[in-house]
Amino acid sequence: MHILSRDVVAPLVSQHGEIISELIGRADRSSERHSVAHIAIPPAKSSLLHYHPVTEESYHILQGKARMRVGDEVAILVPGQSVLIPPQTPHQITSIGETDLAFLAFCVPAWEPACEVPLEEES
Repeated sequence: MHILSRDVVAPLVSQHGEIISELIGRADRSSERHSVAHIAIPPAKSSLLHYHPVTEESYHILQGKARMRVGDEVAILVPGQSVLIPPQTPHQITSIGETDLAFLAFCVPAWEPACEVPLEEES
């Protein structure tokens, strides 16, 4: 049985503000088939616009408020809402509330840095 809490593995902190804690996946060799990560983004910060060539991804919002771009569509997400991101679809999530945005990200197959194609540069 694989049980992992968010504070066991050091999070990945991106230059643009995301704090990514993988709970299940390739980082700890618990799964090659899918991954689950807890992600926090401070107010007014966002992920880079990017896509995944083969990975299907879903986000489930836990806390805060997000502006979500998937392809040409934009929506506001609040706690309790989820969004599906098909493979090869550009997407970006931005924290637009007054508190940190927190959400779970599910990827099939399991996420790894090489499966992410940025469409903009880190600043």
